[in-house]
Amino acid sequence: MWLFAILIVLALGGVAVVASGRGTPMSPAYDDAPDTLVPADGPITADDLRRIRFPMAFRGYRMAEVDALLSRLAEEREQAEPDTGESD
Repeated sequence: MWLFAILIVLALGGVAVVASGRGTPMSPAYDDAPDTLVPADGPITADDLRRIRFPMAFRGYRMAEVDALLSRLAEEREQAEPDTGESD
Protein backbone atom coordinates (compact mmCIF):
# COMPACT_ATOMS: atom_id res chain seq x y z
CA MET A 1 0.00 0.00 0.00
CA TRP A 2 2.86 2.38 0.76
CA LEU A 3 4.32 1.57 -2.61
CA PHE A 4 1.17 2.77 -4.38
CA ALA A 5 1.12 5.97 -2.30
CA ILE A 6 4.74 6.69 -3.22
CA LEU A 7 4.05 6.01 -6.92
CA ILE A 8 1.07 8.36 -6.89
CA VAL A 9 3.11 11.12 -5.22
CA LEU A 10 5.91 10.66 -7.77
CA ALA A 11 3.43 10.74 -10.66
CA LEU A 12 1.81 13.92 -9.35
CA GLY A 13 5.25 15.46 -8.86
CA GLY A 14 6.16 14.61 -12.45
CA VAL A 15 2.98 16.21 -13.73
CA ALA A 16 3.70 19.33 -11.64
CA VAL A 17 7.25 19.57 -13.03
CA VAL A 18 6.06 19.28 -16.63
CA ALA A 19 3.18 21.71 -16.05
CA SER A 20 5.48 24.31 -14.50
CA GLY A 21 7.73 24.28 -17.56
CA ARG A 22 10.74 22.53 -16.07
CA GLY A 23 10.27 19.41 -18.14
CA THR A 24 10.10 19.13 -21.90
CA PRO A 25 8.29 22.22 -23.16
CA MET A 26 4.90 21.92 -24.77
CA SER A 27 4.64 22.49 -28.49
CA PRO A 28 3.81 26.08 -29.45
CA ALA A 29 0.14 26.91 -29.77
CA TYR A 30 -1.19 27.73 -33.21
CA ASP A 31 -4.16 29.77 -34.30
CA ASP A 32 -6.68 27.41 -35.85
CA ALA A 33 -9.09 30.15 -36.86
CA PRO A 34 -9.50 30.43 -40.62
CA ASP A 35 -8.47 33.63 -42.34
CA THR A 36 -11.59 35.67 -42.92
CA LEU A 37 -9.95 38.03 -45.43
CA VAL A 38 -12.12 40.94 -44.34
CA PRO A 39 -10.41 44.31 -44.76
CA ALA A 40 -9.47 45.93 -41.48
CA ASP A 41 -10.27 49.39 -42.80
CA GLY A 42 -12.85 50.63 -45.24
CA PRO A 43 -16.30 49.28 -45.96
CA ILE A 44 -17.07 45.57 -46.14
CA THR A 45 -18.28 44.54 -49.58
CA ALA A 46 -20.67 41.78 -50.59
CA ASP A 47 -17.73 39.65 -51.75
CA ASP A 48 -16.10 40.08 -48.33
CA LEU A 49 -19.25 38.72 -46.70
CA ARG A 50 -19.27 35.72 -49.03
CA ARG A 51 -15.67 34.82 -48.10
CA ILE A 52 -16.20 34.92 -44.32
CA ARG A 53 -15.82 31.57 -42.57
CA PHE A 54 -16.16 31.24 -38.82
CA PRO A 55 -14.17 28.77 -36.73
CA MET A 56 -16.02 26.03 -34.91
CA ALA A 57 -16.11 26.31 -31.14
CA PHE A 58 -16.73 23.63 -28.53
CA ARG A 59 -20.48 24.13 -28.67
CA GLY A 60 -20.35 25.13 -32.32
CA TYR A 61 -22.99 26.97 -34.28
CA ARG A 62 -25.52 26.17 -36.96
CA MET A 63 -23.55 26.69 -40.12
CA ALA A 64 -26.63 26.81 -42.35
CA GLU A 65 -28.10 29.70 -40.36
CA VAL A 66 -24.87 31.70 -40.41
CA ASP A 67 -24.37 31.02 -44.14
CA ALA A 68 -27.97 32.10 -44.85
CA LEU A 69 -27.47 35.34 -42.91
CA LEU A 70 -24.19 36.07 -44.69
CA SER A 71 -25.83 35.44 -48.07
CA ARG A 72 -28.68 37.77 -47.21
CA LEU A 73 -26.29 40.47 -46.01
CA ALA A 74 -24.21 40.09 -49.19
CA GLU A 75 -27.30 40.47 -51.38
CA GLU A 76 -28.46 43.54 -49.44
CA ARG A 77 -24.96 44.98 -49.66
CA GLU A 78 -24.86 44.42 -53.43
CA GLN A 79 -28.18 46.23 -53.84
CA ALA A 80 -26.93 49.13 -51.72
CA GLU A 81 -23.60 49.49 -53.56
CA PRO A 82 -23.65 51.99 -56.42
CA ASP A 83 -23.00 50.55 -59.87
CA THR A 84 -19.50 51.61 -60.95
CA GLY A 85 -20.35 51.20 -64.63
CA GLU A 86 -17.21 49.18 -65.34
CA SER A 87 -17.44 46.46 -67.96
CA ASP A 88 -14.85 43.83 -68.81
